[in-house]
Amino acid sequence: MPLISESDAQHLRSEFEANLVDPVKLVMFTQTVECQFCAETRQIVEEITELSDKITSEIYNFVTDKPMAEMYGADKIPAIAILRVEDGEGIDYGVRYYGIPSGYEFTGIIETIFDVSKGDSGLQERTRAALAELTESVHFQVFVTPTCPYCPQAVRLAHQFAIESEMVRGDMVEAIEFPHLANKYGVY
Repeated sequence: MPLISESDAQHLRSEFEANLVDPVKLVMFTQTVECQFCAETRQIVEEITELSDKITSEIYNFVTDKPMAEMYGADKIPAIAILRVEDGEGIDYGVRYYGIPSGYEFTGIIETIFDVSKGDSGLQERTRAALAELTESVHFQVFVTPTCPYCPQAVRLAHQFAIESEMVRGDMVEAIEFPHLANKYGVY
């Protein structure tokens, strides 16, 4: 049974047609055991991929494809890296989703796909200038829950920072799936 309804799929097809510039690749890391939402996250990735010729996906096993997971810095699953494809090469901006992009986060992943496809953060010049002055790496981990209406904008901003600067990595971390991290940072 599809997770994206036919009416939503039709709407997304036209949105992708209108808004995707360069192709995008969704690189997912999963496994079949000990992962609460890996199957559903994989289904979302596969269903999104079917909606546009400009979107492809690569699915890797987190354990048996460990070198790939290390290359993308995927240290937990499910994980999705969103890359822009230019001249056949994947451009990795450091945009990551850890956990299922469901609820309000589903809209967020679609908007992030648009941003990555454009290769433009859309940030104001003043913000771009401040990011250009970074001298140390910054890693944003934005903790979310599927029912938080404010989380997708915070995630998108972290991803826009990552698109703009090689010094920034932006992660969405689903707090319910990774309670040990939520507890570690006092997120509730």
